[in-house]
Amino acid sequence: MDWRSKILTTTCLAALMLLTACSVSYKFNGASIDYSKTKTIQIAEFPIRSNYVWGPMGPLFNNELRDHFMAHTRLTQVKRNGDLKIEGEITQYQQRNKSVSAEGYSAQTELSMTVNVRFTNNANHSEDFERTFTANQSYETTRSLNEVQEELVTQMCKDICDQIFNATVANW
Repeated sequence: MDWRSKILTTTCLAALMLLTACSVSYKFNGASIDYSKTKTIQIAEFPIRSNYVWGPMGPLFNNELRDHFMAHTRLTQVKRNGDLKIEGEITQYQQRNKSVSAEGYSAQTELSMTVNVRFTNNANHSEDFERTFTANQSYETTRSLNEVQEELVTQMCKDICDQIFNATVANW
């Protein structure tokens, strides 16, 4: 074996060892949290302050918001004195006609939900805000609201929780 073969063999073995010894891990959850400074989050109950109410909407939203942060961050949820604090209320839940058929009747109805959020970052108060988030879902008027309400409210809760997550910890 000549010296070129030895160098090539040594280089290949070194590269192979380097590749098997190293691993790269990427997380695409969207969170940009400095876990050395931010370890806890406090998520308050969001009461319903809307004139029009669907009973299960409050618990559905509150559970989805907590679950979203639990699933996408390593933050510990606490009852008080969190490094991050999210509080607010469900301010609006309404339906309205979205489109009209050729006969002049409503063809689609749009359901909307609005949530007011107050966010406090105790590690960096320049990121504090109060903002409203809204989600909409449409359904064919041939179906009753009772048929579609749970599915649509569940989707709107997920949409709003995504918006809150992006505004608070994803910095989007």
